[in-house]
Amino acid sequence: MFLNHFSLNAHPFTEKPPIQWLLRDEHTDQALARLKFFEQQGSIALIIGQTGLGKSSLLRLFIHELPQNRYNPVYLHLTPLNANAFLRLIVIKLGEKPQMGKDRILLQILERINQNDKCTLFIIDEAHLIDPQTLTDLRLLISSIDEQISLKILLCGQENLSRILKRSSHADLVQRITLQFIMRALSMEKTSAYIDYRITKAGGADKIFEPEAKNLIHDYTGGVPRQINNVATACLINAAARGLNKITEALVNETMTELHLP
Repeated sequence: MFLNHFSLNAHPFTEKPPIQWLLRDEHTDQALARLKFFEQQGSIALIIGQTGLGKSSLLRLFIHELPQNRYNPVYLHLTPLNANAFLRLIVIKLGEKPQMGKDRILLQILERINQNDKCTLFIIDEAHLIDPQTLTDLRLLISSIDEQISLKILLCGQENLSRILKRSSHADLVQRITLQFIMRALSMEKTSAYIDYRITKAGGADKIFEPEAKNLIHDYTGGVPRQINNVATACLINAAARGLNKITEALVNETMTELHLP
């Protein structure tokens, strides 16, 4: 396997790396700074970005940095459920057995939040797949609470979530959005830094990928981290199979031909 060939301690481009492996660049720091404001002041926040840009990684960093004595984060990603099923999922995540009837479930959620001495934070990943009725239910939870009940909602999803929220039926929810942040692809310079950072975190040398190879990977992937991971991994496997110690521009081209990446 390529790990031994390149003297790596772990897979450098794994889908879910240790939290310490997540690269903190200025774009990430800007996002976390805005989420910090939301943590302190807002009710609803919105993170938008195409697939593979690192939205889930951003959420991991945000949750990791939340003061545990003040917040109870509830992570929800099984969004392709009907509205009633999603509410039941929330109740289960809050540690209770769902009651019968939507009205009772809504009251059960509010009562459970009220019993918690911490601020409850619903972090809803893959929110672009959510049932529109669920968005209405979330708005009811936010708008029906008083000053004694502490609840925040963070929605994170792909671009079409913005189009869904533009519907007039969601106007009241949109007006409560305190923060919106759009995820961007990595520049060529940041792609190069990202590859080197991951390699060194796995115990390797940052010169495994030649500069021209890293630039070409950026061109093929558009700076999308998940695609960078896939291509870089394929290059490492290809190089190890051929007994090569460097990832060159030629090897990247050969690897991409085999992958048939559009």
